[in-house]
Amino acid sequence: MAVRWLCSLFGKPFDGGKRMDHGGPQQQQHPMEQQQQPYNPQHPAMMRLYEVQKEVASLGPQVCTFSGLQNDRDYKRLERELTRLLLEVDQVDTEGKPELQGARKRAAQEVEGLLRYLEENATHPSRQAIEELSNEARQLVDERVVAPQRAGGVAEINDELVDALQELVLRLTQVKTEGRVPLRKARYRALTRLCAVQDVLEGRTQQQTLSLPLSGDTHEAVHCINQVMVKVSVARSQLVALLMGLSGRDSCAHLSRILTEMQVELDALDVSGNAAIRNYRKQVVEEINGLLKHLDLEGEGDDTRRYDLAQNNSIREIEAVRAHVSHLREGVLRHCAMGDLSFRPKAELQSLLTHLDQVDTAKNPCIREARRRAVVEVQAIITFLDLREALARRQPGPNEHPSHRAVWLVLGSLSDLQAQVLGFDGKRVDKSYMILEELLTKQLLALDAVDPQGDETTKVARKQAVKFAQNILNYLDMKTDEWEY
Repeated sequence: MAVRWLCSLFGKPFDGGKRMDHGGPQQQQHPMEQQQQPYNPQHPAMMRLYEVQKEVASLGPQVCTFSGLQNDRDYKRLERELTRLLLEVDQVDTEGKPELQGARKRAAQEVEGLLRYLEENATHPSRQAIEELSNEARQLVDERVVAPQRAGGVAEINDELVDALQELVLRLTQVKTEGRVPLRKARYRALTRLCAVQDVLEGRTQQQTLSLPLSGDTHEAVHCINQVMVKVSVARSQLVALLMGLSGRDSCAHLSRILTEMQVELDALDVSGNAAIRNYRKQVVEEINGLLKHLDLEGEGDDTRRYDLAQNNSIREIEAVRAHVSHLREGVLRHCAMGDLSFRPKAELQSLLTHLDQVDTAKNPCIREARRRAVVEVQAIITFLDLREALARRQPGPNEHPSHRAVWLVLGSLSDLQAQVLGFDGKRVDKSYMILEELLTKQLLALDAVDPQGDETTKVARKQAVKFAQNILNYLDMKTDEWEY
C-alpha cells in the first residue's frame, strides 16, 4: 500500500489543476509502478513523505473547488495547512542521498502547486470582478430593500430596481472564467443568489384593495390576510438580506418558523362561501411557499454537488443539440453548394427547437444564454432554407415594380452571404470576418437606397429584408464574441 502512495507522490508535480477532475487529483499509473522501487519505502524519510502525501490528497479537492477570496476563513485554513505541510517536507532529513532528495523535491512541488493554484483563483481578475459585481448588488439591495424595511419604512421595490438587478445579472454572465472550476463556481453562486433575489422581489402579491367607504359587512378574513401580508413583506426583506449576505441575525431556521406560522394562521381562517377572499388567501399562501422554497435552497449551503448537477445536466443537453445542428448545417451548405434543394431538414430543426424549449435552465442566466444561442443557430438555418426556397420559387411577372425587383436582388446576395456566415469559423480579427461584415453592411445600404415609390408591397419587402440582413450581422457577431459558460 505504501508503494502505491509513494508512486503517486513521485509522479509529475502539481500542474495548477489541469489534472484535477472537479477538484480531485486523477490517480494515474506512473511508469515507476512497473519497475522495482529504487529505494526502501520503509525508510523513515520515505514514510514521512508518505504521510504528507495522504494529507495533500485530502486537501487537493478542497483547494481545486475553493471559490472564495483571500480573506475567507476557508482560504486561510487551506493556506495554513499547506504551509505547514511545506515546512514538514523541508524538515525531512534526506541524509544527502539523491533518491530521498528527489522525492522531497517532488513532494514540495506538489504542495507549492496547490498553494499557487489556491492563490491564483482567489486573486484572479475575474474573481475580483465577480466580487465587485456582487458588492454592487448588495449595496443596491441594501439601500432599496433591506435598510428601509429595518428602519420601519417601506422597501422600494419597483421596475427600476428589477431592471438594475437584471443588468448586474447580464454583466456577471459576461465575466470570463477560463474554464476554471473555482471561478465558474463563484460566478454561478453569485448568479444564483441574484436571480433568487429577483424571483423574491418579482413574486410579491399586492395587498387587497377595497372600495371606500368600507362597508360594515366586510369579511373579517380580509383584515387578517392583510396583516399577514405585512408580515410577509418583512419576511421577504429578511430573506433578501439572507440571500445577499446582508443579515447576521436572521437565521434560516428562524425565518422558516415565522413563515410556517403564517401558513398555519392563514389555514385557520374561515373563508368558505367567498371565492374572492379564498383566492386572495391562496395567492398569499403561494407567495409564502415561494419564500420557503428559496429559504430551503439557501439552507442547503454551497456544495459542489449542487453546482455540478445544476450546471452540467442542462449544458450536456444543449451541447448535444448544438452538435446535431452543426451536422445538419454542414449538410445544408454542402447540398446548396451543389445546387440541390432537396435536403430540407426543417422538420428535424423544428423538433430541435422544441427540445431546447424543454431544457431546464434552473433559472441560471448562463444556461439560459447557452440555450438562446443554440436556438439562434437553429433559426439561422431555418431562415436560410426559407429564403433559398423563396428564391427558387420566385417567378417575377412583367408588371413587377422595379423597386420590388431591387429588393429581391439584394435578398439573393444576402442568401449567398448567409451561406458564408453559416460556414464561418473564425475570429473578429480575421480578414474574412471583416470582409463579410463589410459586404453585409453594403447590402443594408443598398436596401436603404431602394425607393418604394409608394408601393406598399415593396415597403413591406424592404422592411423584412433589412431585418433579415441585421439578423445575419447579429448572428455573425454572436459566433465571434468568445462567450463561454
